[in-house]
Amino acid sequence: MTQAIPSAPPPGRFLVLEGIDGCGKTTQLQDLAAWLPTSGLMPEGARLLCTREPGGTPLGRALRELLLHPPEEEAATTAAELLLYAADRAQHVQELIRPALAAGQWVLSDRFSGSTAAYQGHGRGLSLALIEQLEVIATDGLQADATLWLDLPLVEARRRRGHRAADRIEAAGEAFLARVADGFAHLAAERQWIRIDAAAPPSTVSGACRNALQAVFGPRDPLQVLLPSMPGDG
Repeated sequence: MTQAIPSAPPPGRFLVLEGIDGCGKTTQLQDLAAWLPTSGLMPEGARLLCTREPGGTPLGRALRELLLHPPEEEAATTAAELLLYAADRAQHVQELIRPALAAGQWVLSDRFSGSTAAYQGHGRGLSLALIEQLEVIATDGLQADATLWLDLPLVEARRRRGHRAADRIEAAGEAFLARVADGFAHLAAERQWIRIDAAAPPSTVSGACRNALQAVFGPRDPLQVLLPSMPGDG
């Protein structure tokens, strides 16, 4: 009698939240972490893994501390900063994200490669072509299945941060942060990210994030697939 070979789990999905500091990524990640497992979008038996960059692995947590809270007068140069972010991402992809996706898990990350292009490329003025080359190396070609860009005006992001102590990146100045915000807008259009109006109340933003993921990963009405190709349509 032939023994059935267990089928491999369906590949997982990789979801990313992007945006300037203060746009509400943490709040929306927490909401999606609670909603996704019961949304009906994930296959039965799939688990959701929440992570972040930098700092998604033990090595990444050490790099995060060096990047955001370095010892006094020991901050990384702009080139070193870029390479440290790339090292964090390479470790993150190989140690955590790819194995999770291969096991059929879904991964939700607070930031990914787009943040490096926005902060170190548009913000710091480093070569975007060089950053793209490092991205290919660090990610090993991995791309998100869906990226939600939480679009928030810089003045509102500053208001929301209030008197919270700024890390080294946040303390780089308003002109720098304005370039970063413009960079995110450019990247969102270029990479076809899903724009979410993050200026709305948190519950409204949560609803928009859920609806966006439903549209991407939810079941499609067969009629909606057939109708555009029917004779005489349009």
